Amino acid sequence: MDQRFYDELSSSIGTSGLVSMIVSLFCVAISWWALQNLKLDLIIRYPKSPQGRLLHLLLAIVLGHFVAGFLLDYLGWSGQIRNMF
Repeated sequence: MDQRFYDELSSSIGTSGLVSMIVSLFCVAISWWALQNLKLDLIIRYPKSPQGRLLHLLLAIVLGHFVAGFLLDYLGWSGQIRNMF
């Protein structure tokens, strides 16, 4: 009985981690795509330089991280609603 519980818990944690990774990567990719429309030449001196491209990537990661955090929190909250009734 104890081993079965441990196996189910381990599987659940692994699945949760995999879903979190996929959602995070998806949100970073969507953020990268959305930031392509941003005119960085108004802010950055040389937007096509390696530093400009790195800043673009970092902005996409930060934005994607916040969006993924929101989506994962929302997913967790919606899963807890069934415990209300």
